[in-house]
Amino acid sequence: MLENEATLEIQHLLRDFKPADGDLLGALHAVQHRYGYVPKIALRVVARQLRLSEAKVYGAATFYSEFRLSPPPETLISWCSGPTCRLKGGDRIRKVLEAELGIEMGETTDDKRVGLHLGQCNGTCEHAAQVWVNGEVTGPLDAAETVRLVRSLRGHAAPRRRGAGG
Repeated sequence: MLENEATLEIQHLLRDFKPADGDLLGALHAVQHRYGYVPKIALRVVARQLRLSEAKVYGAATFYSEFRLSPPPETLISWCSGPTCRLKGGDRIRKVLEAELGIEMGETTDDKRVGLHLGQCNGTCEHAAQVWVNGEVTGPLDAAETVRLVRSLRGHAAPRRRGAGG
């Protein structure tokens, strides 16, 4: 999409957001909902629309972990960092994920297919140690199950799911 077309589309998306109404987070959420992330050009458009500095908009977009400044991977694995998951081997699961994917927490594979993200406890501790694959609880996991999960995701095969809904 050309920059001018993108600017016009984002302006249209944000038409109901007004300066001085505390709409910054709402505007960022609207953009991310539309694109799956907050493109760089959107930071400028949001700043203009709300009469804020680009630095303030960028600061909010990078402070809150739910905002992405790059396109999301095809598959996002969120590793649970909660205490129950950690007590049940979560740190080992993280090491296996990083080794099998060849990336560290917060990174995406070179082919943009799989990303690894730090998640916060969502209260499904009965499935610890767990991860969320595109928001779906997958667990309990051990090291061998984690290897199988990653290999199935890399091969586009459906992982064998256990836990909630599985």
